[in-house]
Amino acid sequence: MRLADLLAGTDAIEVRGDLDVEVIDVAYDSRRAGPGSVFVAMRGERADGNDFVPEAVRNGATAIVSEREAVFDTAWVRVASPRVALADLAARFFGYPTRELCLVGITGTNGKTTTAHLVEAILGADGKSAALIGTIGHRGPGFRDQASLTTPEAPDLERWFRGTVEAGGTHAVMEVSSHAIAMKRVWGLEFDAAVFTNLSGEHLDFHGGMEEYFATKRQVFGGFGAPPPGLAVVNRDDAYGERLLDCGNEKVMTFGLDPGADVLPLNAELDWNGIRARFRTPRGDLDVSSGLLGRLNLLNVAAAVAVCVGLGIRDDAIRSGIRALHGVPGRFERVDRGQAFAVIVDYAHTDDALMKLLTAAREITPGRLLLVFGAGGERDTSKRRRMGQVAGRHSDLAIVTSDNPRGEDPARISRMIEEGLERESGDYSSIPDRRSAIREALRGARPGDTVVIAGKGHEDYQIVGTERLGFDDRDVARELLDELDAGRDR
Repeated sequence: MRLADLLAGTDAIEVRGDLDVEVIDVAYDSRRAGPGSVFVAMRGERADGNDFVPEAVRNGATAIVSEREAVFDTAWVRVASPRVALADLAARFFGYPTRELCLVGITGTNGKTTTAHLVEAILGADGKSAALIGTIGHRGPGFRDQASLTTPEAPDLERWFRGTVEAGGTHAVMEVSSHAIAMKRVWGLEFDAAVFTNLSGEHLDFHGGMEEYFATKRQVFGGFGAPPPGLAVVNRDDAYGERLLDCGNEKVMTFGLDPGADVLPLNAELDWNGIRARFRTPRGDLDVSSGLLGRLNLLNVAAAVAVCVGLGIRDDAIRSGIRALHGVPGRFERVDRGQAFAVIVDYAHTDDALMKLLTAAREITPGRLLLVFGAGGERDTSKRRRMGQVAGRHSDLAIVTSDNPRGEDPARISRMIEEGLERESGDYSSIPDRRSAIREALRGARPGDTVVIAGKGHEDYQIVGTERLGFDDRDVARELLDELDAGRDR
């Protein structure tokens, strides 16, 4: 593709240089900006891409796109928003693949990952070939990649979507993070359906407040550089969800426990075997069973049912897909080594997610609820005290420990959490070493109890300072359960 053709329609302030050059890639990382590539220099949270323009030029980049004036003889395109330009250029370079796919975007604070996996499973049961982009990983026809971001940058998305189309794929399901919206990674994607799970306090250090956080999420439903999604699926139980019902979507489907929801569980049985429920839907009742656990997953199932009913997927496929998904890594995931008590690992790392997790666990736990948790360093500090309050209110014993402290003092993080625990007069202790904290909880558990290990879920690492150390809550729990069992045998 010629540079002139790639730039067609781009809102450029100034264009300098040879526009007849051939473009073979669109890059945002200077290390990947080789001959034939267009390098888009963007300012990030920790670095400014403009500082890496010299490296891109040395590597042979054909053109530079920046908000700054030209400083090299290389073809130079000056734009007002490099992030919008990156998304526009990537979509044009890869031939607008989302116009050829049925694209489902799932946004909200909690429940995105499980809902996305449920929708993917249902599409598979209906014979559809679909890509899945999300927190745990990115996969689809012809590609599989580990997730460094919940929602990757635009060129990565467009490349994967084009690959999906070329491999015969028809659908894509993706989690849409608020950071991705604010940073224009999903600008111009043509969503067929947008799903809102819920909204609670998270990333407020980035967004500034709940209204700003909500306004960011709302953009997906009103059209974000593209027409509004034809289908909006909204949690009727959430106060913010009510405010999404007038975004100009052709069709709106609501789900939840509110009697007015379009998709409503009329009855539900929840236990350690999973979920069995009958859902009222606009086209009739639908009986489903799922191996997922807890009331929070009942709502995730409801969201997936609403999406797929709205898209016209067959009831048989909805039932089969939900039944086929036995679990999602690190989401209310059981660790079972034959012990007389339950052990659950979950990604919950906000106060609202923690409250829903503990409430769901309490509902199916005959004994006590023991909790191991912490909070990530260098992230929203406002939620830490609230997380402590939730732990004190909803667990019988809480053990505060290290999560991913990053460059922050773990003791400082724990003290902020403990302020909330003390306010609730909760029974708690503080054990900085995460492995030791998990061991203490398992050692203290009795038959009928549930031990909840929260905060990291599927993650197989712990970030301490600048080091990324191997640590998987699930593996550690298995090892410690085996050790404790061996000790009892002796």
